[in-house]
Amino acid sequence: MSDPIDDQSDDVEGGLLGQPQPQPLQCAASANPSRRPSLELCRRVALFITMLVVVAVLAAVFAYFLGWASLVQVVVVAAAVYLCTGRRYRWFYVAAKTAPRDLRAFTRFLRVQWMIHGLAKRNASVPDMFRDMAAKYPDKVCLMCEESQMTFAEVDAYSNKVANVFLEHGYRKGDVVALFMDNRPEFVCLWLGLAKLGVVVPLINYNLRLNSLLHSVTVADSQALIYSSELSDAMKDISKQLPSKVALYSWSSTPNNFSHGLAEKNLTALLHNAPSTEPSVPEKPSFNDRLVYIYTSGTTGLPKAAVITNAKFIFITAAIRRLSGFRNSDRFYCPLPLYHTAGGCMSVGQALLFGSTLVIRKKFSASAYFSDCLKFECTVAQYIGEMCRYILSTPAKPEDTQHKIRLMFGNGLRPQIWKEFVDRFNIPAVAEFYGATEGNANIVNIDNTVGAIGFVSRIIPAVYPISIIKVDPFSGEPIRDKNGLCIPCAPDEPGVFIGKITSNPSRAFLGYVNKKDSEKKVVHDVFTKGDMAFLSGDLLVADEFGYLYFKDRTGDTFRWKGENVSTSEVEAVVSNAAGYRDAVVYGVEVFGNEGRAGMAAILDQEDNLDLQAIAEGVRRALPAYARPQFIRALRQVEMTGTFKLKKKDLQAEGFNPSSVKDKIYYFTSKGEYQLLTDAAYQEIVAGKIRF
Repeated sequence: MSDPIDDQSDDVEGGLLGQPQPQPLQCAASANPSRRPSLELCRRVALFITMLVVVAVLAAVFAYFLGWASLVQVVVVAAAVYLCTGRRYRWFYVAAKTAPRDLRAFTRFLRVQWMIHGLAKRNASVPDMFRDMAAKYPDKVCLMCEESQMTFAEVDAYSNKVANVFLEHGYRKGDVVALFMDNRPEFVCLWLGLAKLGVVVPLINYNLRLNSLLHSVTVADSQALIYSSELSDAMKDISKQLPSKVALYSWSSTPNNFSHGLAEKNLTALLHNAPSTEPSVPEKPSFNDRLVYIYTSGTTGLPKAAVITNAKFIFITAAIRRLSGFRNSDRFYCPLPLYHTAGGCMSVGQALLFGSTLVIRKKFSASAYFSDCLKFECTVAQYIGEMCRYILSTPAKPEDTQHKIRLMFGNGLRPQIWKEFVDRFNIPAVAEFYGATEGNANIVNIDNTVGAIGFVSRIIPAVYPISIIKVDPFSGEPIRDKNGLCIPCAPDEPGVFIGKITSNPSRAFLGYVNKKDSEKKVVHDVFTKGDMAFLSGDLLVADEFGYLYFKDRTGDTFRWKGENVSTSEVEAVVSNAAGYRDAVVYGVEVFGNEGRAGMAAILDQEDNLDLQAIAEGVRRALPAYARPQFIRALRQVEMTGTFKLKKKDLQAEGFNPSSVKDKIYYFTSKGEYQLLTDAAYQEIVAGKIRF
């Protein structure tokens, strides 16, 4: 008997290639060597026909997923770009340079759309997809946190216990049960178990206190709230203001029989006795049902509950996965809060929906970041920009490059430190993304372009309908042309980022629980009468190749320590703590720090500001990132300008005591406000005094 490999080789060479092959059809004239022009013409015709077929196939696929109207828009825009661009040769150069990038992103995006289409037809939910993973990888580690870990089977069993407890207590699809807990595997298990019933879970920031916490519970119309025992004091502070219908459930990492005096139910004991079998639910959760609420500060007021459906959770998770190139075998490192979209959807979703292992850290540590990655053998790590700066400031150590990280993803990595960061820590690739929790405009940098947060195609920009429009720099309102339509920004011209709203699940705008808040984020009559778009409120700029770069935030919200801070919320706290004085809050740039630090300007005409009371008030009522780092005691307030314009003037003046006549105080590491002298200011600039 001959060797099988040799047989296979003979079949290939003698049977397929060695046999006389059918000759391709030729033009009659091509057989004559003297008729070369005709042969060349035939080749061109054949190439043209091939290109038409390819274009037709791509058009059909595009129309199938995004609709014929979008296809027509793409054709019209592409034709307009070609016909109206004076420097056509430059457009062709840009198109040739960006085509590989666009094609790679387009094919990956089509895979996401194909998956979403299939799940929509199945009416699948997040719990459905997790069950598939639990059945496929029962013994694989799903969630890890420091020294504890849970397999997929254990997460499934724990979440079943949660579902059975709340099912027995009468909770059904559409009910709302809030979760107030720090980072740990059980955080995921609790909301997943509730999701199996179709119960919506507001994920509340565990840093919130007093009015902000109370508001977060009530704005979501919560019927119950689960809190961890470590946060019982925060619950006691608001217990008397909570609506009577809100049932409290306490959870502890260890069995206990004591009560916090809040008439709460002991969830730990209830879970211990609950069955771990799959619950029999009266009504199955569906693809478009609400899953969780994730809070965002928005531009004004208290935290707003953004709606995340099963469809949106799946899309966010799948999109970042496909576009960034994640693998099922990856082990993810997440030191971010699980109550935010970045950690709670993008990272948690990789485990629940795709069977990857997720390593959770309770609190971020710059010095332990890459040590953890090495210890837990992580291959993908998550960040926000501020983290990268902290990590970069740590002393060099062997773990910096001994890890197995092949990719980092996140948002806010500053261009100024990007290259230094990836070089020092030997990071092969960075997937910087941009998106708003409540929005429909999410983009990803897929090719390591330094500083870019993503891109928009210059060849067919309508393939992913996002844009940058001109706005008033003070009000943030769109500037319109003579026809009442918005005006797109030219390359290198800053404007507000928008995402067109369509019926496609990936383009839908779900907004907030509060409909009035949602309406404020929608702009109408964008490029045609009657169309709508999500208005991000963020200033971006695009270069001629379509790469997008973050510039700033419009409105009164500023970003500090990786969190969005609403100035109106902080103003209310500061004013109360200062004896109900007039106060304005804004963000100021601090050299060497990401984002803007909070600064409060308080009317103090008689020079009797009680700084101790203010410090105590902000420590008690505000999370650390929202506390004003500077106080300016205003001796007088000009009443000629609008309130917002005055705030802009104060913001422009900053906190340099040598250029400001008013007294300025800074928040020390001891939690007190101390007079800012010229010497202290220089130490802040030099990085000796840190925030």
